[in-house]
Amino acid sequence: MYPGAIAATHPDKPALVMGTSGFMQTFGELDAAANRVSRLLRAAGVQPGDHVAVCLENHDRYFEIVWGCHYAGAIYTACSSRLTSGELAYILNDSQAAVFFTSKYKADQAAEIVADTPGVRLRLMVDGTIEGHESYEAAVAAHAPTALDGRVAGSDMLYSSGTTGRPKGVSREFVGVPLDDAPAGVGATLAALFGVTIDDVYLSPAPMYHAAPLRFSLGAHALGCTVVAMEHFDPEQYLALVEQHQVTVSQVVPTMFVRMLKLPDDVRRGHDVSSLRVVIHAAAPCPIPVKQQMIEWFGPVIHEYYAGTEGNGFVYCNSEMWLAHPGTVGTPLGCVVHICGDDDAELPAYESGTVFFEGGATFEYHNDAEKTAASRHPKGWSTLGDVGYLDADNFLYLTDRKAYMIISGGVNIYPQEAENALVTHPKVVDVAVFGVPNDDFGEEVKAVVQPVTMPADDVEAAALAKELIGYCKSQLADVKCPRTVDFRAELPRHPTGKLYKRLLQDEEYAKLGKVPPWKR
Repeated sequence: MYPGAIAATHPDKPALVMGTSGFMQTFGELDAAANRVSRLLRAAGVQPGDHVAVCLENHDRYFEIVWGCHYAGAIYTACSSRLTSGELAYILNDSQAAVFFTSKYKADQAAEIVADTPGVRLRLMVDGTIEGHESYEAAVAAHAPTALDGRVAGSDMLYSSGTTGRPKGVSREFVGVPLDDAPAGVGATLAALFGVTIDDVYLSPAPMYHAAPLRFSLGAHALGCTVVAMEHFDPEQYLALVEQHQVTVSQVVPTMFVRMLKLPDDVRRGHDVSSLRVVIHAAAPCPIPVKQQMIEWFGPVIHEYYAGTEGNGFVYCNSEMWLAHPGTVGTPLGCVVHICGDDDAELPAYESGTVFFEGGATFEYHNDAEKTAASRHPKGWSTLGDVGYLDADNFLYLTDRKAYMIISGGVNIYPQEAENALVTHPKVVDVAVFGVPNDDFGEEVKAVVQPVTMPADDVEAAALAKELIGYCKSQLADVKCPRTVDFRAELPRHPTGKLYKRLLQDEEYAKLGKVPPWKR
């Protein structure tokens, strides 16, 4: 379950195709490059179980670096290319990374963090060099393209997006299993649940550093699939790549569905997507009308799962299951879901509470015993911090993240409901709903909207805000709807679909001269 095994029988089969540049790398080339990286790491003193970090954009060398770390038995941390310098330095130090891979595109930030990351022994840069960094290309060229002796499989230690605080490293015990005997991981899920084989073509439109795109792409490689990777997501290019490469399997996030549905009808009809047989989505709940339209457009090929980087549970549904239970994120597979109140007692069907998993993989938050303990139920179950409920058929419905709950006049409000309603309005591209201070009620609901067309002036803005508030009230109780709406050309949304609401809330609190509770 690694590229070398595929290269042994299909060396000339494309392993990677970059969507925009057209760069192509065969399995033989990928395996050889990964072998060079593994030898480079060993020469640098990296032993199985040591930590390595990677931070670069969606690059044609990304997967060879990660597979090289895997071949060397390293614990590799893929870092978001959108992190601040402080956040990146924190992760390198927290993970105790001995080697750091980056790119000339990230040169300014790479230079900024040198002094703050003294534990990094070797810094490698693709596409050029700066002071303190060695040329990646020259360094790997000095090593043989053959496999290390006695290889053990590496593993990832990925960090959460940090939308509500410092990113958390998700850590598991490193066992050091021989590479040929290593568990199949996501590759097994792709094969067993979605029927993926060597004949499939996998399209990855999201950042490679995020857990799902990284693990699913590696899993696709392990099965012998060609991975078509987009440098950046563009809704029309996504459709064009499906047609061009006869893509059969892909994974997306709901915001990508929304952007594809906002394309003009002639653009949508202009691309043949009939090759798709599996389109997987996750990362955030999908508004019901959006998913209904996508199933009507793509057909019953859409699958959904709910899980986290932590790997502590897995919930799944296909199109047929979802149509029978609209709004669900699925039913548990290989685990048990419990819904618990604030007193940790289990709640009956249809009552919302914290979602806990029983029977999934165990994990810890690296160097953070307090956060690890906070994720645990007294019975040992674990949570990702989401709120939801189970129906009578044991299908899970997510309400929102507990951290985003708004309390207005003693009423608990989950902003996901208003977001799901507003994003279906034809004039809305994206929306964030969150709580802001209110002297009478504690908090009130506010929305920040990315419209299709920005209002020309305050009069147009006021009219559109009134229209959107009315639209929301036509679908939800008044208390759940925003009292005010602001407009922005773009929202601070992570490419994986997660919204940085805290940034917007911080700005609102600052306008009012108040300190938000999460900073006190």
